[in-house]
Amino acid sequence: MTASTTTVVLVHGAFADGGSWNGVIDFLQKVGIAVTAVPNPLCGLTPDAAYVASAVRQIDGPVLLVGHSYGGAVINKAAQELENVVGLVHVAAFVPDTGESPASISAKFPETPFGAALRPTTFPLPDGSEATELRLDPAAYPDVFAADLPIEVSRVLAASQRPVAAQGLEEEFTGEPGWKTLPTWNLVATHDQSIHPDAERFMAQRAGGTTIEVEGSHSVAVSQPEAVADFILKALS
Repeated sequence: MTASTTTVVLVHGAFADGGSWNGVIDFLQKVGIAVTAVPNPLCGLTPDAAYVASAVRQIDGPVLLVGHSYGGAVINKAAQELENVVGLVHVAAFVPDTGESPASISAKFPETPFGAALRPTTFPLPDGSEATELRLDPAAYPDVFAADLPIEVSRVLAASQRPVAAQGLEEEFTGEPGWKTLPTWNLVATHDQSIHPDAERFMAQRAGGTTIEVEGSHSVAVSQPEAVADFILKALS
């Protein structure tokens, strides 16, 4: 992999948006890396992966896909359709195998405060029916999602969070995930209160490749952008 010709594509997870990568983007751009944050629709694993795959397909040259949280599942699904992806970086992320969902993976490990903080609402579908989407209780967001950020910052993130369709967390992964055929890097956030760190360790060990641990919350890309950017640079080297 050649850093000078590879584009880094960042994919955010649920309860966040592309702005969660701002600090990482800044560090990468300062050293001359081509980088873009692709919007994740958060409508369900299959449509989300199709959207990301479409965006990546239109990028000339090799691409390193980086996914945070639910975005880890999305990049592994998107990679099934792509020929220009040269590696996957998982940042405090779900790295599912066939037949698994984020919800089913989490159920195998000690409970975190995440589940109790979820608040369901509904949104309309094109056929006139309604589906369930999930957001985090703003009062719980700082502790569950961003405990290592200043409270004034986490409160803003809580207010601007993007909900995820419940289907996204419950949909089982189909086909072969990208980690089975592509070089893989994994970052475990040791103080994560959304995905249990032991779940992250299990998925990282299973996926193989290079794994590091960073003392950070689930929002490690926001709180420690330099550490995340450095890890991405190692994947590019």
